[in-house]
Amino acid sequence: MKIQAKSEGISDKTVKQVLDKAKHIPRVIELDRRQPEFTQTFSGYFNARINDERIQRGRELLIQYRTLLEKIQLETGIPAQYLVSFWGLETNYGGYFGDWLVTDSLATLACDPRRSTFFTQELLNAMRILDAGDISHERMIGSWAGAMGHMQFMPSTFLSYAKDVDGDGRRDLWGSLSDAMGSAANFLRQLGWVPGLDWGQEVRLPPSFDYSLAGRDRMLSVAEWTRLGVSSVAGTPLTSTEHKFALLVPSGHHGPAFLVSRNFNVIMRWNRSEFYALSVGHLADRIAGAAALHRTPMIDKDKISREQVRQLQLDLLTLGIDAGEADGVLGSATRKAISRFQQKTQRIADGHLDTALLTAIRQAASMASH
Repeated sequence: MKIQAKSEGISDKTVKQVLDKAKHIPRVIELDRRQPEFTQTFSGYFNARINDERIQRGRELLIQYRTLLEKIQLETGIPAQYLVSFWGLETNYGGYFGDWLVTDSLATLACDPRRSTFFTQELLNAMRILDAGDISHERMIGSWAGAMGHMQFMPSTFLSYAKDVDGDGRRDLWGSLSDAMGSAANFLRQLGWVPGLDWGQEVRLPPSFDYSLAGRDRMLSVAEWTRLGVSSVAGTPLTSTEHKFALLVPSGHHGPAFLVSRNFNVIMRWNRSEFYALSVGHLADRIAGAAALHRTPMIDKDKISREQVRQLQLDLLTLGIDAGEADGVLGSATRKAISRFQQKTQRIADGHLDTALLTAIRQAASMASH
């Protein structure tokens, strides 16, 4: 690594400072290997992140930093409430950055075979940040996986998008809120954020709605959704716009439904979880003064393990329905595959999994393989 770092132009001083003293942290490897035993439900995820305390604190901070946030919004087109929402979800408004020395975490992961190439590059990028003088080595604290500062940027994201907004000559995403917020706004803008476009909204669906139309791969106009009976939660017509939207039903037909825009997909480029993106969007709305969801997420009483999901993915494949890789992750490809099974068997095709459906798919696959 020393040879590689020096060959890529990193100074001897930084190489020695980081690699001579690098510590292997077994706990980091444990955390990297640890997968939750049970699949996360939307209600579990959402309710753990959206609460009155976080909403209230976000509203207070929106007022406290209004001047800074409005200046950034003017320059980038990223609304203030979204930046505060990301801040709240990433570090609880700067309350917790992580407590790992980033270079030791990254060195540990770089020397581990699972994702060595990725983390070697991130370690080199962390050294480039030290070389640039943006932060001292001992202050470069972050998550066990190397995410840093108020907005939890990985070193590669930092190098590409971090900005010195306060003009002190350093991009300090730990100690300067101006730099942290300005960098987050720059990141979102470069990811393709469309100024003036909301992330989406909760909507009301008609009783006989065709749930197979749900999913981010189908973007329809407001006029098309209106023709399908979709309305605002108040039951009034949707506001007309030239933009297209996709429909999401993250906890099935009993839970809330959302129309989401291109900016929702931008949020997902920050973090590839639909649950995360829905939480960012809704928290931003609440911080800006909007009401709670009209339909609360349905609390799933069933606990479904990752191993059960992996078997489900194999069972769907046996039935000729591609659910993607059999990885035990209940992602959008698997939910789409569940929806196709529901369609084929005259069920409501909302892509939502419970133990009864899990059993039905298992039985169908057993019959198909005999």
